[in-house]
Order: sequence, then structure tokens, then C-alpha cells
Amino acid sequence: MKALWLEDNQISLRDVAQPKRSNEALIKIRKAGICSTDLELVKGYYPYTGILGHEFVGEVVDAPDAAWIGQRVVGEINAVCGACEACLNGRPTHCENRTVLGIANRDGVFAEYTTLPLENLHRVPESVSDEMAVFTEPLAAALEIQQQIQLKPDDRVLLVGAGRLGQLIAQTLALTGCDLQVVTRHAHPQSLLAARGIRFTTAEEVQPRKWDVVVEATGSADGFNLARKAIRPRGTLVMKSTYKGDVNVNFSSIVVDEINIIGSRCGPFAPALRLLEKREVDPTVLIVDQYKMTDAVKAFDHAAQAGVLKILLEN
Repeated sequence: MKALWLEDNQISLRDVAQPKRSNEALIKIRKAGICSTDLELVKGYYPYTGILGHEFVGEVVDAPDAAWIGQRVVGEINAVCGACEACLNGRPTHCENRTVLGIANRDGVFAEYTTLPLENLHRVPESVSDEMAVFTEPLAAALEIQQQIQLKPDDRVLLVGAGRLGQLIAQTLALTGCDLQVVTRHAHPQSLLAARGIRFTTAEEVQPRKWDVVVEATGSADGFNLARKAIRPRGTLVMKSTYKGDVNVNFSSIVVDEINIIGSRCGPFAPALRLLEKREVDPTVLIVDQYKMTDAVKAFDHAAQAGVLKILLEN
């Protein structure tokens, strides 16, 4: 089968064997999404060799349980052992032996087929299109914020960054009724926010030490510094970004201001699918273009351009 392969920070389209893992479902990929993590992996953010990609919707073509065959599915990206200390204590996404789809020790979805354990799979409701379902994983990551902290209607919440993930975070945070503003300076992200009645601002206009909750979703040191400036004493700073290299942080000021810092990544799939089914969020507005899997290298070049939101691949 054809697959997009990453090795030594170079991507190429390769012919590889169809995947096969015992006791896992074989899934034919219908659509897959290129995200910022994929782009950062190519830049060397984390050492990985293999097939990229972890956002997908597909169809089960073979499985240990025949009831899954023919089902349209999305899949959680962490395949876990179920036996380590983290798994046994309710922290499976931190499994000590986990493999991660297209990120760590497990080939991803920029290919014709992939495999995952049945416990990772979620059936997609009939009313949810492939173009919507392919966003389930990043939408779940956005919802993780609300799993970790309780947002109140009178909370002043600042989201720094309105890119691929930031737009989904904005849509989900807006559902809480909090006093939300989003930092972005570019016209297209601003127009998407305005269409949903979400207020936006610029970095220069952000009032320092005002915000109860600040979510950092830029992946840049400048974004972190702005978030740190904005948070009030005893406020909560939610980190949705991963960074290549080091970021200089004045930890003395964090201690003095008693700032709560929360790392946030994978999230709940079932609530994400319910939001899509109820049309309470619309991720499809992020789609800029779609490419055939055989044009994956060209698609990556497009996705890496400044200001481009979501590029999809399809078989």
C-alpha cells in the first residue's frame, strides 16, 4: 500500500506492507487530517520514524469481533497495556508502555490502512459526515480542558492562538458561556470566530494580569510569554502546545503569583462525537483543501504554509 513515511526529518511516499497486528482491527482510511504535531514531527520535535498521521475516519474491514466489520469509526491514538501502574490507576493515556498512532512506536494513518485495538474505536453516527468525523481527535483534545478545570460563566478566559486546534478550543469554550476572548491578528481566523459570535483581540490589546484562565495554543515562546503576562495571580494557565526545544520561564514569578499550570493533551471522544452529531460545533469551516493520499507530500507542503488551517488526505 502507499503511505507517507517520515525518516531523518524527510517525508516521502512509499510502498509498504499492509499492516497486521494480532487482536487489532484493520481499518481502511477514508479521510485523515494533517495537524501541527505532524508538521512539528517533520521538523524534529520528537524522534519518530514511520508512517505519520493520527487524525482519521475509516471503515473496519477486519476485526477480532465480526460485529465491527463494516463500521465507520474514529480511533483514540494511545494503545495501552492495561497492566502498568498508570493504567491500573485510571491514567491510560500515560501508560508506561503505550504506543501512539503516528507519533511513537506505531505507524499512523497517512496510508491506505491502519490498525488499532477494538477498545480504541468509536462508531461514527450516521449523521456525522467524514469531513466532520475526521476532526474527532482534535475536538476531543479541545474538550480535555473542560475535563480538567471547571469553567464558570463569569470566568474571564483568554485563548492565545486561533489556528487548527485553537479554533476548536474556541468553539468548545464558547459553549460554556464564559467571558471568552481569542488572541489572533489574522483576518481569516478572525472571520471564523466572528461568524460564531466569538470575540477576538490582538496581543497588543491584551490587558495584563486580568484573566482568570488563559489557554496557550500557539506552540511559540511569544505565545507563552503573552499568556504568562495575561494571567492574574492565582489564575490557571492551560498549556495546549508542545514546543520544540526550551522555553525560558521565570518560575519565581509563577511561584509569587501562585499560578496554576495545567498540561493538556488527549481528550474524550464520546462527547466530541455527540457535539458533532448535535451540530453544536462545526470544524468543517477549517478545511482549506483535500488531497488524494498519493499526493500527500504536496499536501504537506500546502499545510506548512503560513495561515493554512486544515488540509485533509483521502483514499
